Amino acid sequence: MSIVIHEVSHGFMAEYFGDDTARNEGRLTLNPLKHLDIFGSIILPAFLVLTNSPFLFGWAKPVPYNPNNLTNRRFGTMAVAAAGVLANFLIAIIFGIILRFTVSLEFPAGFYFITSAIVIVNLVLGIFNLVPIPPLDGSKILFSLLPEKAFSFIIVYEQYSLILLLVFIVFFSDYLYPILAFLFKLITGLAF
Repeated sequence: MSIVIHEVSHGFMAEYFGDDTARNEGRLTLNPLKHLDIFGSIILPAFLVLTNSPFLFGWAKPVPYNPNNLTNRRFGTMAVAAAGVLANFLIAIIFGIILRFTVSLEFPAGFYFITSAIVIVNLVLGIFNLVPIPPLDGSKILFSLLPEKAFSFIIVYEQYSLILLLVFIVFFSDYLYPILAFLFKLITGLAF
């Protein structure tokens, strides 16, 4: 559901800036079935689980939007990209506060496990999506900040994005762990 909320947030922000593509395609819904990507939501995660992969990875169908319809293309694109990340951080903060203030109440262990998992999943989604490699949201934020003359760099960068993303996931994603641990402790007051 965190991924669904992430995607729907993109659509609502695009609509706020004048693009109703997501609404017209029925994608402004929390129904997870509307956001399933057969490969990214089912096949790849199942394969990783069945092969006892040390990591789990997947994605939902991106909510469509047309940047040409945005009232302010540069800022609108940045806001649309940031909306999903901010939604994940907001979910992490809400559940982190719940965890922080209920830890002394001795609820069942399952409550703390699920609440912690929600915080961790949303922090991972938020942090990972800020990485500036296409198609992640961080790249859209970065590209919105670059001057117009950087367009040729962006085109070349996007051509190699799949390779760069795979290299990042395999070799550099561990570098995100200290950020995750810091934010988890900051929000929940608990060690990760």
